[in-house]
Amino acid sequence: MKSVFAVICFLFITSTSYSQADGKAIGLRLGTSNFGVGTEISYQHGFSSRNRIELDLGWRSNRHYGVLGLSAIYHWAWNIEGGLNWYIGPGGQVGFYSHNPNYHHGNVHYHDHDDYRETGAVVNLGGQIGLEYDFNEHGVPLQLSLDARPMWGLFSTYYSGLGYGGALGIRYTF
Repeated sequence: MKSVFAVICFLFITSTSYSQADGKAIGLRLGTSNFGVGTEISYQHGFSSRNRIELDLGWRSNRHYGVLGLSAIYHWAWNIEGGLNWYIGPGGQVGFYSHNPNYHHGNVHYHDHDDYRETGAVVNLGGQIGLEYDFNEHGVPLQLSLDARPMWGLFSTYYSGLGYGGALGIRYTF
C-alpha cells in the first residue's frame, strides 16, 4: 500500500512540475562561443505542456571565420517555481562557414595553415540545457532564458570537433 501511495505522489508531483511549454515564442538569442560572437533569430513551438522545439537561425563570427547556421533543438521543460523553468534536450545544426586565412590584428598580419578551404558546410550534433523565466505568470508576454549548447562537428574541412556556446534569450510569447 505504501508503494502505491508513493507512486501516486510521484506521478502527481512530476505531472504538475512541468512548465507550460505549449505556447509559442519568438525573439533573439544573443551569445558567444568558441566559434565567435553572434545573434540568432529564435522561435519556440510547444507541442504540449512538457515539450517543444526551438529553431534558431543565426550568424557567429570571429577573426578566423563566420558561420551561418540553422539549429533545431527538442526541449523537455520542467517548472521549478512560479515562472522559473529549466529545460534540456538533443538537437543539431546545419550551416555554412566562410574562413579568413589571412587576417590583421593591429600591425600584425597572421597566416593560417595552407590546407584550408575558403567556404564549407557544417553538420553538428549536440544538445542544450538552460533556465528560463516566463513573465506570462505576471501578465507580461516575455520570456528570458540563459542556456548552454555544446555541439560536436561531424564533418567539415575546417570546422569540426567539440564546440560550445552560451546565450541569453529574449522572446515574445504568444
